[in-house]
Formats: sequence, C-alpha cells, structure tokens
Amino acid sequence: MPNSRMADARATSLPWRPRGIIRIAALCVLCRSRHKTHWTGHHSRLQREGVTSSCPFGSPGYAFEELIAEMGAAFLCAYAGIQGEVRHEGYIDSWLSLLKTDKRAIFRASGQARSASEYMLNLEQQLKQVVLDDSLCMNDGA
Repeated sequence: MPNSRMADARATSLPWRPRGIIRIAALCVLCRSRHKTHWTGHHSRLQREGVTSSCPFGSPGYAFEELIAEMGAAFLCAYAGIQGEVRHEGYIDSWLSLLKTDKRAIFRASGQARSASEYMLNLEQQLKQVVLDDSLCMNDGA
C-alpha cells in the first residue's frame, strides 16, 4: 500500500483510530466510508480480488479496487445525505487508464461498490436489531 497508515482491508476487523487532521467532518465520513468499502473485500466477506490477492500500487487491479472504494463511499455518503468530492488525483489517473482499457470496468465497479454498500448497511441493520433485542430483554426483567 502506498501509505502505511491506510487500513488493511485483509484484516478481520477495522478499529476506529483517528489519523491526521481532517478539518471537515464530511471528509472524515467519506474517508471512513472508503476504508470500510475496502474492508468488505476480505475473503470472509465479499472476496474481491483487489483485496484478497496482491495488487501492487498502479496496477489495474489496484485501480479497480480504488474505484470500487470511491464509488462505495459515494453510495454510503449519499445514503447518509453527505456531500463530498473526490480529492485523490493520483487515483483518478489510474481509473482513467483502467476505464480506457476496460469499457465495462465502470459497470463492474459500480456493481461491486453497491454490494459493499449493501453489505455494510445490512450489518448496521443487524446491529440495530441486536441492540433493540437486548434492550427489550433488559426491560423484561425489570
């Protein structure tokens, strides 16, 4: 990975640790959403090639995974009502190269980004249900 402080999507958990200074709260959410989208690619989750196999920086596989992460973040931010913008010029260049050589890449990436977004939103719903069930159990004993 080009930045040693980036999240490792192959890890089985993604702890939240503040890194650096993000001055706009929406950018923090956008950044976290990108990392969470990478996280969904782990072999125990959605098994995306860009996460489960070695894709060096600058390779088409790396560019494709970054495109998925950016689109997934955009989907999650749209769901949450947060507006953001792409600020990673280096990634955009690699996406353009990928999109020029693979005319279907945008469709494949958007489908995988949608799957990642839905995976995370389903986890959120499951967690809310567990919390609700736990609170009902606690109130039954009172």
